Amino acid sequence: MKITVVGAGNVGATCANVIVQKELASEVVLLDIKEGISEGKAMDMMQTSATLQFDTRVIGSTNDYTKTAGSKVVVITSGIPRKPGMSREDLIGTNAGIVKGVAENILKYSPEAIIIVISNPMDTMTYLALKSLGVPKNRIIGMGGILDSSRFKYYLSQALGCAATDVQGVVIGGHGDKTMIPLTRFATYNGIPVSEILDKEAVEKVAAATMVGGATLTKLLGTSAWYAPGAACGALVEAIVGDQKKVYPCCVYLDGEYGQSDICMGVPVVIGKDGWEKVVDYKLNAEEQAKFNASAEAVRGMNSVLHDMKLI
Repeated sequence: MKITVVGAGNVGATCANVIVQKELASEVVLLDIKEGISEGKAMDMMQTSATLQFDTRVIGSTNDYTKTAGSKVVVITSGIPRKPGMSREDLIGTNAGIVKGVAENILKYSPEAIIIVISNPMDTMTYLALKSLGVPKNRIIGMGGILDSSRFKYYLSQALGCAATDVQGVVIGGHGDKTMIPLTRFATYNGIPVSEILDKEAVEKVAAATMVGGATLTKLLGTSAWYAPGAACGALVEAIVGDQKKVYPCCVYLDGEYGQSDICMGVPVVIGKDGWEKVVDYKLNAEEQAKFNASAEAVRGMNSVLHDMKLI
């Protein structure tokens, strides 16, 4: 099995490295437009194989899409990363053209591939990929919700003073600082609702920290984070190639689910070998639904730029 990662920057290279070390494919192709970067990082990864004991082959390529032919899964991380003070929305003008071109080239050589979109603004880029490629909706997945949920669980674990692996938490809605929705009502610590352990102020503080989790790291690092996004992508790829039927919050095309249509947003979905299989209904209360609706309107506002740019 072959998996391709487009974009050999921090996120793409980390994602590829996770896939390689988990041996999720026999071959991983790392592709980038910048001469030598993907070849160098592929060689660097391969030089860890004897030490880390994996047999996956890593191929680096400078803009040669023929090497991606026959990929089962393709991860798109292409585009410029955020810098301090930038929102994900600020990236749309530059990244939309990049993502559209990449997606079309990928489809030429891997017409049956499942495409995972990481490029920001992720909800709009996922919508762009779906609309421009015309492939079945189950084969286009935006990764953001898994990352946002992992950050939510991190902040919950810090507040609870426990291991993050003992915490369950889900973030839905748009993958943006003002559009994501940490579902605090559903968050648990080993089955106990966190609202029974933490007071309301503490829970609200966790939710607020989660929503700006990416911006917090961008300010500290001077660019977008990469370890957590790479790990989140690896988990999604693993669920696909292993047909695991895991429920992950992912950005998918909605057709009436959660009261929204003709939009790609983060909702819990079952992940298997054919991509996302079905949306899981969390039965939102009135307040949560209102937040989801507001998030959808914000995402639609970004999507309108695609029409203005005549990309869809």
